[in-house]
Amino acid sequence: MSATATSSRWQRLMRDLLYGHDVDRATKTKARIGLAILGFATIYTVIAARLVMMAAAPEAHGNRRAMTQDAVATARPDILDRNGQVLGTDVKMPSLFAEPRKIIDVDEAAEQLTAVLPDLDATELRERLGSKRGFVWLKREITAQQQKDIHNLGIPGIGFLTENKRVYPNGPAISHVIGYVNIDNQGIAGIEKWLDGQGLAALHMAGLATDRLQKPVELAVDLRVQYALREELVAARTKFKAKAAAGVIADIHTGEIVAMVSEPDFDPNNPRDANKDDNLNRLTTGVYEMGSTFKALTVAMALDSGKVSLNSTYDARVPLRYGKFDINDYHAQKRILSVPEIFTYSSNIGTARMALALGIDHHKWFLRKLGQLDRLRTELPESAEPLIPKRWGELNTVTIAFGHGLSVAPLQAVMGISALMNGGTMIPPTFLKRSPEEAAKLAQRVIRPETSEKMRYLMRLNVEKGTATRANVPGYYVGGKTGT
Repeated sequence: MSATATSSRWQRLMRDLLYGHDVDRATKTKARIGLAILGFATIYTVIAARLVMMAAAPEAHGNRRAMTQDAVATARPDILDRNGQVLGTDVKMPSLFAEPRKIIDVDEAAEQLTAVLPDLDATELRERLGSKRGFVWLKREITAQQQKDIHNLGIPGIGFLTENKRVYPNGPAISHVIGYVNIDNQGIAGIEKWLDGQGLAALHMAGLATDRLQKPVELAVDLRVQYALREELVAARTKFKAKAAAGVIADIHTGEIVAMVSEPDFDPNNPRDANKDDNLNRLTTGVYEMGSTFKALTVAMALDSGKVSLNSTYDARVPLRYGKFDINDYHAQKRILSVPEIFTYSSNIGTARMALALGIDHHKWFLRKLGQLDRLRTELPESAEPLIPKRWGELNTVTIAFGHGLSVAPLQAVMGISALMNGGTMIPPTFLKRSPEEAAKLAQRVIRPETSEKMRYLMRLNVEKGTATRANVPGYYVGGKTGT
C-alpha cells in the first residue's frame, strides 16, 4: 500500500470519528475528548522538554550570563615596552556573587560568608542577599582559598565568576604612561584609557574582548631607561627637598617617548592615590612658564628669519624698562653681546631685543608653528591647554622671549626643542613604537636645516662655556639650555 493511500485512510478515519455519520454520538464524543487530551499533553511535553534542556545545557546559566555580561571584567591586551617586557597584563581572579531569589536563609548565609570574608559589612550583605534582584556582586577579586572555603559551605544561590584582573609588574615605575583600569577592567587613565578609545570598549560591550582576539600593544618606552630616569629624579627630589620632579627622554628623529617620569607618582595596582593633586602627570597635564629654556625657540626664530646671523649683536648694557618694571640679566655683562653670547650668558635683554626686532605677529606665528600655542595631542588622554595671554602686546613678546608669560606642558616644550635639533622638522610625539619611515611621513618642516645646525652648535657651546657646564660629560657630545 502506498504512503498516499495510507494517509488518505487515516484522514477518512479521523473525519469519521469527529464528523462521520456511521459512528454513534458517544464514540465521537470520547474520540474528541481523547484528541484534546493528546493535544494538551503534546504541548506540555514540548514545554517541559525545553525547560529541561535550558536547565541542563552548558549555557544553563544564560540568564545569569546576560545579567552579568556588562559587569564582568573582560580581557585586555598585554602592554609591552619596546623590548617586549610586560608592563600590564591580565590574571584570572574569582569573584563572588549571589542570586538573592535562591537564598533560603539570609541570616545564616550572611553569617557564614562574613566568617570567611570578615571585611564584608554584615548589614549591607544582608540587604543584598535579601533583595529581590536576580544577581548581585558580593565581593570582586577574592583569593583562591576564600573561593574554596565559600564553595565548601554549599550555600544555595552563591556562586563565582572568573574575571580578569589587571596587574602591573613594575608598580609605580611607569604609572603616568600606562595609566590604570577600574574594577571592571575598563581604562581610566593613560595608555589604558587610550586603548578603550581605540575600540576595546566596544569589544567589551559586545562581549568579544577575549584573550585570543587581542594582540599585545608595544610601547616606545624602554623600561631600562625608564628605571634609570626615575632613579635619578627620586634622588634629586630627595636631595633638594623638592615638591616634585619630572623628566622625559625622546627620540628626536621619530618622536618616540623612550622614558617619561613625573614624581610623585602612584601604584596602578592600587590607584587610590592617582587623582591626588600632587600625583598629576606634570609633563602633559601641568603647564608651566619654561623660563630660559624657551630662549632656544627665540634664537632659532631669529636665525631662521634670515634677518639675524650668529654675528649679529644686541645692546645689553642697560635694562629694558616697561612702566615700573625693569628687565635685567642675571648673568649681566653690561655690554653689547653677539648671538652666541646672548645664548651662553642667557641674556634676557638680548633675547627680548631679538624678538622685538621680528615683531609680535612673527613671534606668535613661529611659536604656533612649533606647537607651543595649542594643546599637545598624544595617546595619553591627559593633556592641558597652554595658558596664552588674552591680549598679546609688546610686553608679552618681551617676556615670552625669555620664557615667562606663556605656560605650556613640559613635553610640549621638549617636542619644540626636538624640532630645532633634528634638522628642522616637527614630528608629533608618540608613546607607541614608530619606525623612521613612519616618522618621515608625519614630519613637517618648521626651520631650515642650516638653522638646526646652528642651534646644535649653540647648545653644545652652552655646555662647554655657558650656563650648562655641569652637563658636560666626557665622551659624550652633550648640548643643552638651562632655565629657571
